[in-house]
Amino acid sequence: MKKYHELEKCLDYQFKNKDLIIEALTHKSYKKVFNNERLEYLGDAVLNLIVGEFLFNKFPASNEGELSKIRASLVNEKGFTKLALAINLGDYIYLSEAEDRNQGRKKASILSDAFEAIMGAIYIESGLTVLKPMILKLLDENYEEINLNELFSDYKTALQEVTQAKFGAIPVYKLESAIGPDHEKEFELSLWINDKHYATAKGKSKKLAQQAAAKIVLNQLQGKK
Repeated sequence: MKKYHELEKCLDYQFKNKDLIIEALTHKSYKKVFNNERLEYLGDAVLNLIVGEFLFNKFPASNEGELSKIRASLVNEKGFTKLALAINLGDYIYLSEAEDRNQGRKKASILSDAFEAIMGAIYIESGLTVLKPMILKLLDENYEEINLNELFSDYKTALQEVTQAKFGAIPVYKLESAIGPDHEKEFELSLWINDKHYATAKGKSKKLAQQAAAKIVLNQLQGKK
């Protein structure tokens, strides 16, 4: 495990209270009297605010529903894991030996929680004035483009709207298999509408597999290849 000073250099931020960064990096498996869950809770709320304001200003013509969808596509486990990997956050997390052996430093849930906690800690110490440009810089560096149509489409929600209008029913997702160790598990799900099978897709989580299947069926119903 690397020393957190390297993380501070990567973030271009020096913690005044070193206990705060240690708490933010401490997973519950490490069995200390403290862990990063409270900071994670705060970080999630603050990140929702920062990203929400960013999208509000970036898309002045978009309605509340559209803004909520794209925010949900950024402010989630997948989005935070992407940013956590960009700063090599897994290298600095305090884990139990068992969790470390179980590839905990690569687990999306642990990475995204730690990312939220670090951002929550920076907010406590320095407020939005410091945290906001840091988050916007990370978004700019790790996403080629943020738009409402492609990168952040919520295919599952979009498909449900189409099937309700077309069939008077919502899609049903069935788990077909889950293969591999916990840190590299792959899920395969099938998608059904009115008991008719439409598609099967795989993903590194159930949610990703659902999105992949929904995209296939949405394209089918809209006549796209």
